[in-house]
Amino acid sequence: MTMTTISSREFKQNISRAKKAANSCPVFITNRGNHAHVLLSKLYQQLTKQKRNIADALAMPGAANIEFEPERTLIFSKQADLS
Repeated sequence: MTMTTISSREFKQNISRAKKAANSCPVFITNRGNHAHVLLSKLYQQLTKQKRNIADALAMPGAANIEFEPERTLIFSKQADLS
């Protein structure tokens, strides 16, 4: 799946271009070089049309191209006080 990235300034100056691009792929809007927003159109409708489980979502075309690195979480346990 292709993606389009535009700055917030470009977005303000040419909203129609961003809307047209969102019909075929996600449009990432950056603020000072960092992704701040994502504009979706038909893709959003496809994603929300039916309920999917996580396995179906991961099997979608283009899912392998999505960057996702969750933060590592440490879980500590402690003894229960049964006194």
